[in-house]
Amino acid sequence: MASVEIVAEHERILREIESTDANCIGPTLRSVYDGQEHGLFMEKLDGRIRNHDRDIEKMCNHHFQGFVDSITELLKVRAEAQKLKVCKLNAKLVSCMDDLRRCRLQQRNIATTIDRLTHCLPVVFSLSVCVRMCVFRYYPALRTLEQLEQTCLPRAGQYRFCSIMAENIPRVRTLIKDTAMSQLRDFLESIRKHSNKIGETAMKQVCPLSRPLSPPLSPDLVATLMLSGQLYLCCYSTRYLEFFFLLQGAREEFENYYRKQRRKQARLVLQPHSNMHETLDGYRRFFNQIIGFFVVEDHILHTTQGLVNRAYVEELWELALSKTIAALRTHSSYCSDPDLVLDLKNLIVLFADTLQGYGFPVSQLFDMLLEMREQYGEILLKKWNLTFRYKHTHIFDNYSPIPVATEEDYRQFSSQFPFQDPDLDKLPFPKKLPFSEFVPKVYCQLKEFIYACLKYSEDLHLSSTEVDDMIRKSTNLLLTRTLSHCLQYAIKKKNVGLAELVQLILNTTHLEASCVYLEGFISNITDVPPDTANTTKLYGTSTFKDARHAAEEEIYTNLNAKIDQFLQLADYDWTAAQGGGAPSDYLSDLIAFLCSTFSVFTHLPGKVAQTACMSACKHLASSLLRLLLQPDVRQVSLGAMQQFNNDVKECERFARTDPVPGFQGDTLLLAFSDLRQLLDLFIQWDWSTYLADYGRPTCRYLRVSPHTALVLLEKMKDTSRKGTMFAQFRKNERDKQKLIDTVVKQLRNLISAHQT
Repeated sequence: MASVEIVAEHERILREIESTDANCIGPTLRSVYDGQEHGLFMEKLDGRIRNHDRDIEKMCNHHFQGFVDSITELLKVRAEAQKLKVCKLNAKLVSCMDDLRRCRLQQRNIATTIDRLTHCLPVVFSLSVCVRMCVFRYYPALRTLEQLEQTCLPRAGQYRFCSIMAENIPRVRTLIKDTAMSQLRDFLESIRKHSNKIGETAMKQVCPLSRPLSPPLSPDLVATLMLSGQLYLCCYSTRYLEFFFLLQGAREEFENYYRKQRRKQARLVLQPHSNMHETLDGYRRFFNQIIGFFVVEDHILHTTQGLVNRAYVEELWELALSKTIAALRTHSSYCSDPDLVLDLKNLIVLFADTLQGYGFPVSQLFDMLLEMREQYGEILLKKWNLTFRYKHTHIFDNYSPIPVATEEDYRQFSSQFPFQDPDLDKLPFPKKLPFSEFVPKVYCQLKEFIYACLKYSEDLHLSSTEVDDMIRKSTNLLLTRTLSHCLQYAIKKKNVGLAELVQLILNTTHLEASCVYLEGFISNITDVPPDTANTTKLYGTSTFKDARHAAEEEIYTNLNAKIDQFLQLADYDWTAAQGGGAPSDYLSDLIAFLCSTFSVFTHLPGKVAQTACMSACKHLASSLLRLLLQPDVRQVSLGAMQQFNNDVKECERFARTDPVPGFQGDTLLLAFSDLRQLLDLFIQWDWSTYLADYGRPTCRYLRVSPHTALVLLEKMKDTSRKGTMFAQFRKNERDKQKLIDTVVKQLRNLISAHQT
């Protein structure tokens, strides 16, 4: 008997075999074969198999009748299935025949439709009008309407949609016209707003440094510039404005509207701002707007047919030109800055050249620029007047000769001013130039003025001769008006002394000599030889001569004034009984002043120094005579006459010292001859000779007039009556008094005879 454990184990293995997948039964079977009771297990396995077979048999017996019934049903269905197959084939065939019939019907319909659409297709294509309207392609839309109305609809036949389309064509055409008019208004407004940008771009293309002129803006560039105003391309194509002519009765309307609005815009463009003259940008905006306006008109003229014509554009240009010139004349008259006027001139030239590139006549603008040349010249004269007069601290107030320490300094001044002096070149350094900084500065200012005149003459399409003539005339005005007046002002200044006047004479002498170099300088920059016929000559020589003569006269005047100042210090005792043995103190100081003054005159031309010395001596002599004869002096004693004679002798001694070289013999003494003869007559009491020889060329006292002698004699007569005269001759006092009375009577007779 097997043990209970073995039986339980076999039972477990069987259950595992029954419940385990066949792929995993290997380990179970291995445990069976590895066990000791293999045969016993096989018996148990066979028993279990038999039990399962019995269960299967029972189940099959239970379900057998249902299987038989199923087979019977299948046999019955087989006959019915054969019938069903035949019916389905017949239905499919019928369906195919129906499809074939419909297909053939569709083919016939398609062929008929194609035939009909062949005639209606252009009408159908006319629906593209709406599409073109959506993208503002008005010109193609109008062309389509025209083709639809005249060709397509008559061929399409009497269809209802054709009638509807024919009825709607006038409405669509009116809609296009209204829309186009609205776009035209937008176009006009846009070009008004963007004309400044168009003009600015056009002017930039005309480079003032490159001649000949650059070509005008291309039509594509103009269209691109106008497109910046968010308009559509059709507004700038050639066809854009041609479609107006397709609109019945619209051509004249559009033309009139366009021209009317552009004239209004022109009037606005040609109205400058009231403060345009204050800055160059104001003029630039004014010009840009005008250029932009006419660039657009030129573009319309050349890309359309009939909207504008040459006569219309020329009429507008004539109006614009006249108003532009009037505005420029008005506003430029307010300009006082020569740099602004010069920039304005260059801007006007650029403005004129730009419009000339588009075929507009601009000769009147250049004529106006020549008129502005006169204004520019006046402004330059005012500027240089300020330079000479109000900056005189740096120019006219420097009267010291230029010190030159080195060769380099000498070359520097020589480069500024054409100066040649062989004698000065031989002197060692340091040395002094004969003129002050006044000379090179004035010369440089003259050259700068000439350059300023030349700048305005550029790009005016003038010949070299015309430019040369303009520069010379302007330079002459600077010399004869501005510089001459400034020199006169400098000469008349109160703080200018004799030394400064002397230096001023030297300066004007060197400037006069430099005029020939100024002539050559102008000829070099204008390329016109100075010996060309009808060439205007510079008036610099006469200008500097006049200034030098004025300085000389001022020297004479100042010398006389200084002499008068010394004479005011004279304090004669006209009733003195006896004169001193030395000259008066005031006269000694006066002679010392004259000596020091005339020593400075060594640099002056000889005749100037001699004239100044002679003039001073004559003035001194006449002043002394007036001092002696002045009405306030009622009595003159013999002692006073002796003292006065001492002073005159001192003056004569000064004249004999030859204070200024160049006088021949006693020429300078002649200035005091009137005084000398008068004093000799009274001191020597030589009345018999005077009265006997009066009127003869050989008269010793030829320069003493009876009137002068009478006045002085009456002063001495009054003194004699008071006993202060001829005191040492009291025994003959009555005879002397009788003699004086007799002489006085004879002098009066001479005066009366001379008057009759």
